[in-house]
Amino acid sequence: MAQIYDRVALIGLGLIASSMAHKMREAGLAGEIVGTARSAETRETVRELGFCDRVAETAAEAVAGADLVVLCVPVGAMGAVAAEIAPHLAEGATISDVGSTKRAVIEAVAPHLPDGVHFIPAHPVAGTEQSGPHSGFAALFENRWCLMTPEGADLDAVARYEGFWKALGSNVDFMEPDHHDLVLAVTSHAPHLIAYTMVGVADDLGRVTDSEVVEYSAAGFRDFTRIAASDPTMWRDVFLSNKDATLEILGRFTEELFALQRAIRRGDGDHLHAYFTRTRAIRRGIVEAGQDTDAPNFGRGR
Repeated sequence: MAQIYDRVALIGLGLIASSMAHKMREAGLAGEIVGTARSAETRETVRELGFCDRVAETAAEAVAGADLVVLCVPVGAMGAVAAEIAPHLAEGATISDVGSTKRAVIEAVAPHLPDGVHFIPAHPVAGTEQSGPHSGFAALFENRWCLMTPEGADLDAVARYEGFWKALGSNVDFMEPDHHDLVLAVTSHAPHLIAYTMVGVADDLGRVTDSEVVEYSAAGFRDFTRIAASDPTMWRDVFLSNKDATLEILGRFTEELFALQRAIRRGDGDHLHAYFTRTRAIRRGIVEAGQDTDAPNFGRGR
């Protein structure tokens, strides 16, 4: 593949950034990859792993001369990072992010950016429950979706960045930020919160000991709660930044749950069978669409 950017700066060096770096290296998409992280320990680890050409001590140093800057930090930290790097951004650079919410990122980042740079918010809907620089791998984005919300951005810059994500292996789609946040509340945010809650329920039950939860976990519990091992800082920020959409979906979920609870209490087998039949058909549709894989994704061809 041909080089797309001369210098790419990755701010934050966890799963997504390290996977981007591995794929950029493999495909030759960047002339130079510069990374930085807040933790000195993480920076040293990345130097040892070698997936960045250079590791900078600060975000301001990392973005100097970069024609692509990607913010790979928790959503709650993006505003502060944008303020730090703004004076050091190159004219014509593209600025993006990998945050799981989009409206909050836009409101936090956009006010700090100078004229002459191109802000293209994006969300690669791919991941695992692992985190940190050791967790990345080049194939993470293969056949996943990268959702972009480029409100008013330069069309040439958008096309270039779209080509970059396609070269990383992703399918690309475009959404309005608020619609993105509602969709992700359904497909990702609420399921994560429910998984965290189910683990908490198991922990709180005095009749079920910790060893029994671990030793006798059935496939349903293991599979359903796997995502509860995800990074707590990231998910704290996701829920706080996408509060309205997540609460709306949780409200609807609660209504459905109450209806099932009532059917169980009343012995209404017909209601349960009809409900499970309908939802099984939806689940089969997900499998048939190729969405039943370890890294979650959502999308529609452009």
